[in-house]
Amino acid sequence: MTPEKPSLYVVPTPIGNLKDITLRALEILRTVDTILAEDTRKSGILLKHFEISKPLQRFHIFNEHQILVGLIKRMAQGEVMALVTDAGTPGISDPGFLLVRECLKSGLRIECLPALVKSGFPTDRFVFEGFLPHKKGRQTMIKKLADEERTVILYESPHRLVKSLEQFITYFGPDRPISISRELTKIHEETATGTLQQMLDYFSQKEVKGEIVMVIDGKRE
Repeated sequence: MTPEKPSLYVVPTPIGNLKDITLRALEILRTVDTILAEDTRKSGILLKHFEISKPLQRFHIFNEHQILVGLIKRMAQGEVMALVTDAGTPGISDPGFLLVRECLKSGLRIECLPALVKSGFPTDRFVFEGFLPHKKGRQTMIKKLADEERTVILYESPHRLVKSLEQFITYFGPDRPISISRELTKIHEETATGTLQQMLDYFSQKEVKGEIVMVIDGKRE
């Protein structure tokens, strides 16, 4: 069962002006136990500017494989971490994908704004299609997306979610992995990840509300 309290926060940081950081990001950085940083020197400048004193640990493409197991073990034991990069959102052309994926596999809860990163699917190549056509061209688009090898991001309304999952199963197959997030950053935020069939079974049994983002894993050989 996924724990109530997040074990990992994925925190976007300013690309340029330090004042672009959000109040929520500052609150999280002040409350976590450890901050994982791509470059501790650059992140240290950000933390010092906002008078945040927390343990910093390097997490980058050259050491993520070696320290991954240890980080998961520490979070499983109750340590809460935040992941930041030099600038922007971790996991988007930056380290983070592997850590998010392993957290999900271990049943650890993750909290972050970008649904793509939260899905645990590859973030190096993805396509955003917004809302699918309601009627004309909908079936053609779904067939096309079924062969897409990149991670696919879609919006959906709550009253069409179940129907969309049924259509995806028809063309993608029941075992294609999907992550569905709703009410991102709000009180009733929820992310459910599994196969298309598992998500259909889950959302068919409940009343679905809120804005929905669907992230579908790309086609694999």
